[in-house]
Amino acid sequence: MTDSQRVLAEHQRQRAELLWDYHQMRHEVRPVDAAIGLGSHDIGVPAYCARLYHAGLFPALVFTGGRNATAPERFPRGEAVHFRERAVELGVPDEAILVEPKARNTGQNITYSREALADAGITVKSAMLISVPYMERRAFATARKLWPEAEVICASAPLGFDDYLKSIGDEKLVIDQLVGDLQRVMEYPRLGFAIEQEVPEDVRAAFESLVRDGFTGRLIR
Repeated sequence: MTDSQRVLAEHQRQRAELLWDYHQMRHEVRPVDAAIGLGSHDIGVPAYCARLYHAGLFPALVFTGGRNATAPERFPRGEAVHFRERAVELGVPDEAILVEPKARNTGQNITYSREALADAGITVKSAMLISVPYMERRAFATARKLWPEAEVICASAPLGFDDYLKSIGDEKLVIDQLVGDLQRVMEYPRLGFAIEQEVPEDVRAAFESLVRDGFTGRLIR
């Protein structure tokens, strides 16, 4: 991480960590019918998918996502394509993986992955959504809205906040994402995109403070 990528004052780091903690669902990781690896800028997602596959937690895995809107240079052929390649490198059999390369948002991730599983003849009563840590709650709320008949659990690589910042190497990118995802958790239910989630007052206050401090790169306008 370069000096230009170290942007957090201590009070900002503390507020960002409040958002980080809120975004994670802390579901018990257990066997399911299929997993969905949600596209993002983080190559750690397919690595964690591979780890859970090798642990025997699911027989089928969908990677979903087109080019990343935040960092398109990271995966120029699309998130799902690069994620599949990484999972295969880590020993996941190609025949266990479905690729959904069209989705551009979380609703499409869920909808298109569900369709891909159905087209492959895979019956899904339970699904695991594997994502970056700060995307768990939004993914859960979206899936409960769009796929209510499936039991959905969320998972992400078990990293602490500071370790995750170091792994990505760009503090502002991560905090922009934390702030943007929380805005979506709050705003998407009234738009019909997700179920309502309770947001504690201290989390709302931290969000508003970080917005005032300029962490607005992923806000919806």
